[in-house]
Amino acid sequence: MKKIIALLATALFAASVYAGEFADISPTDVLAAANAKSAVIIDANPSDSYQAGHVPGALSWAAIKDNLAASLPADKGALIIAYCGNPKCGAYAAAAVAAKHLGYTNIKHMSAGIAGWNAAKLPTEAGK
Repeated sequence: MKKIIALLATALFAASVYAGEFADISPTDVLAAANAKSAVIIDANPSDSYQAGHVPGALSWAAIKDNLAASLPADKGALIIAYCGNPKCGAYAAAAVAAKHLGYTNIKHMSAGIAGWNAAKLPTEAGK
């Protein structure tokens, strides 16, 4: 039980450390980027959430995290957008920090998450 509590505390701390490090981007701006195919969008939600519905064109963090470099463009200035469930979710940070460690410099966070996306009645795609 102590290990679980320590793990949860570490995850919360890590999420709070990166909060604000990445500029926020609105769902409507993410939709424009998705439609223009001008960004790599990473959904950091669990696989079942991703399967149920994600931002069109978004990649599943669970599917790409072990080989992230292969999923990102050569241009280190390319727009990378990470999101998770809602404004209180910190799971996006794992994807954003991993991209930053690979040298990417234009990383944004859709803090509204998929909950905000759905509340705005924006289109989703399922599966993949």
